[in-house]
Amino acid sequence: MSVASPVVVHEVQKSFGATRALDGVSLEVNPGELFGLVGPDGGGKTTLFRILTTLLVPDAGQATVLGLDVVKDLWGIRARVGYMPGRFSLYPDLSVEENLQFFASVFGTTVERGYELIAPIYRQIEPFRTRRAGALSGGMKQKLALSCALVHRPDLLLLDEPTTGVDAVSRREFWDLLHDLQRTGLTIVVSTPYMDEAERCDRIALVQKGRLLAIDLPARIGDRFPRSLYALRGTPRHELILALRAFPFAASVQPFGDTVHYSDTRPDTAPATLHAELASFLATRGVGALELTAIAPTIEDTFMELMGAAA
Repeated sequence: MSVASPVVVHEVQKSFGATRALDGVSLEVNPGELFGLVGPDGGGKTTLFRILTTLLVPDAGQATVLGLDVVKDLWGIRARVGYMPGRFSLYPDLSVEENLQFFASVFGTTVERGYELIAPIYRQIEPFRTRRAGALSGGMKQKLALSCALVHRPDLLLLDEPTTGVDAVSRREFWDLLHDLQRTGLTIVVSTPYMDEAERCDRIALVQKGRLLAIDLPARIGDRFPRSLYALRGTPRHELILALRAFPFAASVQPFGDTVHYSDTRPDTAPATLHAELASFLATRGVGALELTAIAPTIEDTFMELMGAAA
């Protein structure tokens, strides 16, 4: 395990009663990386973040943050890490300015000392510095929370689903801010349930039921899909899905937007042959006007495939 890596997790386990939240998780984050933990609610992302921020103690395994042990060196870690939990955790009755001053004082610094780092973010909400935090919009709350997590100039930024419940425009703006911060050399670890956000990370770890399913570059995750993949359109759509799942050679059938993603158990079937076979089969089930297009698997396609394999 390299001390130079800002985050090193080795075989970490954590249970809550009979529920195994983390089941032997191992990963390593590189310096200056924007690393993503991707998965649904209940996957173990928040539990891992709480261990890395010294709010929970692992049952087994080891984790280091900035070369410090999460159990033995908790105070050293807390002084050097910025953490933004999933839920808005600032003081709603304090103003924007008062929240920022409070968090600066907790870390023994001032807003003035940290202003250079937070300025690109804070300037967007500074005109509302006297407004109570609880009266801010979702996007403004998000920027205030990020400013508070950065005001002490941390060496590592941990963000647990920071864009949940925020509109699409604010989500894009927030990720632009993260890339600006990364260009300063800051290492960032972020969790998200959104696959479009996963594509904006340098590397991602797919997490499900406390286990890591894969770690790789976003562009390479799709390469792990084991079969040819097709986007199908047919009417009526609900009957199309049910009929495809009844097709004898169906390997996977998943609705994606206005299409259905389909893969076949036979690796060598030509697309034209597959189209003819499916059209004939589906016609007997009341589905017509079938369109079939070969597509490249996405992160979400691979994630769902790996989830099924791990079940």
